Parts: sequence; structure tokens; C-alpha cells
Amino acid sequence: MSRFDHRKYRPAPRVTGFDRTWPDRDLQRAPIWVSEDLRDGNQALLEPMTVEQKQRLWKLLVDVGIKEIMVGFPSASQPDYDFVRWLIDEDQIPDDVTIAALTQSRDHLIDRTFESLEGVDKAIIHLYNSTSTVQRERVFEMDEDGIIDIAVKGAQRVKENAQKRPGVHWRLEYSPESFSSTEVEFSVRICEAVMDVWQPTPDDRIIFNLPNTVELAGPHHHADQIEYFCQHIKNREAVIVSVHTHNDRGGAVAAAELAILAGAERVEGCLLGNGERTGNMDIVILAMNLYGQGIDPELDLSDPDEIIRVVHECTGIPLHPRHPWVGELVYTAFSGSHQDAIRKSLRKQGEDEHWQVAYLPIDPRDIGRDYQAVIRVNSQSGKGGMAFLLERDFGINLPRWMMLALAPHVQAESERTAGELSSGRIRDLLFEKFSREAPLTLVDYGLRRGAEGQTLDVTLSDGRQRIELQGHGNGPLSAFIDAWHAHAGEEIAVADYSEHALSTGSDADAIAFVQLRKDTVRIPAVAEDSDTVSAALKAIIAALNLSREDDETGQRGGLTALAS
Repeated sequence: MSRFDHRKYRPAPRVTGFDRTWPDRDLQRAPIWVSEDLRDGNQALLEPMTVEQKQRLWKLLVDVGIKEIMVGFPSASQPDYDFVRWLIDEDQIPDDVTIAALTQSRDHLIDRTFESLEGVDKAIIHLYNSTSTVQRERVFEMDEDGIIDIAVKGAQRVKENAQKRPGVHWRLEYSPESFSSTEVEFSVRICEAVMDVWQPTPDDRIIFNLPNTVELAGPHHHADQIEYFCQHIKNREAVIVSVHTHNDRGGAVAAAELAILAGAERVEGCLLGNGERTGNMDIVILAMNLYGQGIDPELDLSDPDEIIRVVHECTGIPLHPRHPWVGELVYTAFSGSHQDAIRKSLRKQGEDEHWQVAYLPIDPRDIGRDYQAVIRVNSQSGKGGMAFLLERDFGINLPRWMMLALAPHVQAESERTAGELSSGRIRDLLFEKFSREAPLTLVDYGLRRGAEGQTLDVTLSDGRQRIELQGHGNGPLSAFIDAWHAHAGEEIAVADYSEHALSTGSDADAIAFVQLRKDTVRIPAVAEDSDTVSAALKAIIAALNLSREDDETGQRGGLTALAS
């Protein structure tokens, strides 16, 4: 038998004995956010943060708007102790922010934690002890009553310390650590034993934090655990139910979302998901999930690049480019069909309507991103992507037939370079492939209007001599075709034409696209100039040059077979 044997493991037991209602609920509001960056996120680092780095991360957390911040394990770490003292001694805690300190249920650690908080106005004391079956049986070698005794004695020690400091607003939090691996009935029982010691009221509620310490089952299983707890814990109106999910199965955010549906009011996590093993619940992701559903996350995430920069500099952990919502490539489309859908949707998106853009769940501008990175072109891209870049950066609106003509050249260049093409390189390809200023060049022209149309007097040069032409038509293009037919005897016609003014990214003021029909082929061409008439005439001349170039080389170049 292979060592990779699934029979080695067993599924998590179902949670029974409650009325499941959470699947029928919708998210309505943001939870109470709690940052664990300075504790859980710090102890997960190969090199823990210095006090200075913690100070910097603290400022970011406050600026983002998190109101409850776990500041560390001051009883077990001198840097944590020093950091807590800096917060208090240097008056760094805003009035609307509450710090929390974690302690195991041991007398000397509880005492040291309270000592570290001397002088604070308000704080959360977070007490915990392990409760899971495997911890009870294999680590502590105790029965359920023995584990409850540890929690109760710790709660009593916390209460004694708090009573010695009556001038402080102490908020009390208890975690049955490894709640996710603990029988839910026992979790209720041990929490109620702690509640009996602390005697919470609806005006001074106890926090029961129910951690998904090791994620062993799907998010629906965690939601069932939470709803069971909410339905069975006594004195529910005096309880704040909190969750702390980990990402062992990749479901930390989903587990937290479903836990809120199941009754949780408070969520602990880390900015960008740092934390032990596979990480903690990512506060940014969950907040943005709410935002994308039209719910105010009550956090300021308008500058994610600053969050990414500070977290990286403090933790040394880089952000994956596909990180949900804020990764470098999240709002980037390389796929041709995606690019086309985005480009068309953006054109139709109104300022006064709900956001409806294909492949973009939110407007990137909301979080400090712009459309510079939405569409990028590589060998997987199509017509829509290159058209978007040309329009965005140079004000060039490609007609569809020019998109079709240009696309193979863009793809070939991307494959040749094995990389992404910039908008500037795409523009260069447009003019390299579809613009020719020799041998025929426009020297001068004059246009006169008459009762029967327009008369064009045009002077060309073929590099050796000047050519004086005159033609008549209902516009400058038809007049030029008439003049060229009279001069060269060639049967040509304008199959399609497009022109517009340029507003950005070019020295010219106008651009024209011409699709010239000659015999059984169509010749797409482009030209720029100071006005649309000059640009149009130069575009026809460019098409003639391309036609002559292809005739001489026997190549089809920019020519396309005329559809029957």
C-alpha cells in the first residue's frame, strides 16, 4: 500500500442537536474586527518583529481603523512586554482603540500580564487553555473536569487581578483553545464554567472566542459548531461570540464568513493573512468581500499598496501577485475574450449606476488602483486588449477591421519576445505594419467645394518627380480615388474608413484608418497628421505604398483577402 493512504484519516463528526438556520441568512454588517498581527502573526515569523517594527505595524492598524488590537503575549516575551509598555507610557493608544493581551491559564503568567498593563485606561485580558480531545488525552492526560478546573482557576486569578485595579475598564475574553477539535457540548460546558466566575451582564459582556485553531473540516462544519454554541450557551445576551479561523484547508475566510451568518459578532485575523502554518483569516479579504456586496466594512482599505508595503517590511513576507482583491495582477486581464468584455463594459458603465463590468467585481479605482493595469497584452491576448491599451494611452480608437489586421502581428511579437507588450510597442507595430510614407508622399493639396461636390488638387512625390493630380467626388477621399484612377488607371475603392481627433499621447492631432480595396484584396492603412483630411489622404497613400510593396515582394503583408 502506498504511504499516501487516505484511510489513515477520518472525517470530522457532524454537529447535531441544533436547528441549523445560518444557510438562510445573508451578511448584513461588518463584524467587530480584531487584529492578531502583533501576536499570532508575529509568533509565526522566522525572525520575530523588533519593537520598532511593531510600532510601525501598530500605526498601520490604527490608520486602517481596527478598534481592537491584540498586542502580544507580554508574560512570555520581553519584546512584547516592552512594546506594551511603549504603548502605555508614550500614550500611543487612541481613545477609540482597545488593546488586548493574551495569557495562558497560569497564575504567574496572568499576574505578569496585568503588570505589563499598569497605567492603561482599558484593555482586554484574553485567557485561554486547550480543550480538544487530543490535548486532553495526549498532552495534559486529564479528563474534562480537570481541563475545566484549569480554566476556572485561571478565570478566578484574572478576576482577582482586575479587582485590584478598579480604575481600569477590563474586558474579559476566554478561548477554549482548539475549539475546532473539541466536542461542542464540552465547549459550551467549559465556557459556562468561566462565565460563572466572571459574571458578565448585557452591559459588560464576556467575549467567548471560538478558534478554528487547526482547520480540519469545511467552513460549513465550523458554522455548525458556532451556531450550536450560540443556541446552547446560557445568558446569550451577555456574550460576544468571536471567531479566530486558520487556513489549514484554505477556508479561513469562508469559515469566518459563515460563522458570522451562524451568529458570530467578532472576527480575529491578520492583515493579508499572516499567521501560524498556512496563516490566519485575512482581514483584507473578508473586508473586501463585504465591500463587494455593498456592505460597509468599516475599515479604510483605500490604499492597499501602503498596507502591502508596511506588512512586507515588518514581516518580510511578500504578497502573491494573485492575492485576492489586492494582488498586483488581480485586476489584469491577459485573455483576449476577457479583455474585450472589460473594454466594452467600461464604455457602457455609467457614473450613476451600480457597478456592472465583466470580470471586475469592484471598480479598481476604489482601492487606489486605476485602469493602467486592467488590461495587459501577451501571447494569450486578443484584439480587445491591444485596442484598450491604444485607446487608454494614446486616444487611438481602432475600427474592428484594423483590430483584426493588427492582432496577428501583436501576437507574433509577443511570442517572439516571450513576454508582455507595452502600449507603446503596440502603437509602434500599428505604424510599422500599416503606415508607409514612401515612395509616394503627400506634398500639398487643395480642396474646393462646388455645387456638384468637391474638387481636390493634390501634389504627390514618388521620390524622383512631382505628380500633379486633380479629382472630383463628394468628399476628399472619393476625389482622391477619382484623381488616382485618372493618373494610374488602377481600379481601387475605399472599402472602409474611420477617423477621429487625438487627445493624448501623440504629436499629431488626428488619425485616419483606411481599408483600400484593390482587385480581390483589402489593404488596411493608418496615418496621423494635424487635421483629419491630411490624415485621411496620407492613409490612402500609405495603402498604395503597401500595395506596391507587396506587389514587388510577392508577400501579402498587410493585405487581406476580400471576403466573398
